[in-house]
Amino acid sequence: MSRTETRIPPVPEIINRKVNFEYEILQKFEAGMVLTGSEIKSLRDGKVTMSDAYACFEQERLVLRNMNIALFAHASYLNHEPLRDRYLLLNKTELRKIRHRITEKGLSLVPLRLYFSERGFAKVEIALARGRKSYDKRQAIKEKDLDRDQRSEV
Repeated sequence: MSRTETRIPPVPEIINRKVNFEYEILQKFEAGMVLTGSEIKSLRDGKVTMSDAYACFEQERLVLRNMNIALFAHASYLNHEPLRDRYLLLNKTELRKIRHRITEKGLSLVPLRLYFSERGFAKVEIALARGRKSYDKRQAIKEKDLDRDQRSEV
């Protein structure tokens, strides 16, 4: 390994599995996040819960709420608040598109996955989604079971 190369340990990709069951995904966006130092260290450890998280507009900014980033064990008194609101970083055109689409009836902004880019920045993939009804959820379970059975027969 040369002097300019740095070895970066593998970082987990955190996926919100609940979203695909609860929502129908319409459009995806990639956003950066405004984080503190202890939050990044907890993210690199993979200590994140996104099951209840959602995004909404607060004045002109897009905010991610209810994403629980666990406290970092080795941080001192400068540790972060686990459930604080985190600002998402998007282009103005993307923000305008999202704001226009979210005013439609029944659409929500939910995080799909959280990962690190090649440059080491924390990114969150958010989706414009429509909530599924209970009969749609049952249909999705049937399709998943049929698909699994077909794969096991082959």
